[in-house]
Amino acid sequence: MDNKNTKTIVFGHRGYPAKFAENSLEGFRYAATHGAEGIEFDVQLTKDGVPIVMHDEKVDRTTDGTGWVKDFTLSEIRKLRLANGEPVPELKEVLTILQNRDLYINLEFKTSTVHYPGIEKKVLDLTKQYHFVHPIIFSSFDYVTLKNCQEIDPHQIYCYLTDQDVTNSDKLIKDNNFAGIHPGSYQNSKGTITQRIWTVNDPQKAKKYFEAHVSGIFTDNYPVMNKLRGSIQSPAKVKVN
Repeated sequence: MDNKNTKTIVFGHRGYPAKFAENSLEGFRYAATHGAEGIEFDVQLTKDGVPIVMHDEKVDRTTDGTGWVKDFTLSEIRKLRLANGEPVPELKEVLTILQNRDLYINLEFKTSTVHYPGIEKKVLDLTKQYHFVHPIIFSSFDYVTLKNCQEIDPHQIYCYLTDQDVTNSDKLIKDNNFAGIHPGSYQNSKGTITQRIWTVNDPQKAKKYFEAHVSGIFTDNYPVMNKLRGSIQSPAKVKVN
């Protein structure tokens, strides 16, 4: 929860896109070994039902291909190349890099535009094959996805992503048994809620969030934000849920 005893966790948003191709193994590997405390990434399914890591529902912006992720088989999408020459990563490759490390992991189900059948169980089952120091934080803009996940495994950490101001964040979280909210801007709360804010690249905004001791921020340049946080917050306890 957000309070003065909370240390704000800085998440590398899609890895470290200020330096490496977003959602690339190169970026994740660097962040995991060079001071990142948290790492965020997005998961979708290929046409043949394999979890891959990519933000956009189309491959056009981040690869040398065109078309919808849902229309590519794994074999086909792996032939495409990211800006750094790597193939589109499978989720299992990313999990292999991040397992057994002192990292906070945020896995976003990218399902608000395309709801991939069975993605919740596939992803939850796959993550259980790896060992993580901290429980994975699962998030989505899609309410149905989070409710499906809760039915499959109610014991995980689920957070609601939103780009809207929420009138009563406390009630939303309590009524739905969510662990927190991931908004695009700071949410005023009558109580103390867990909120992790995206995508924070402006130092002035980050300063306000660090001063408020929000639970987390997502940023494209985690080293810069780590340094800024260190100038504002004293060492404090981390609160995940």
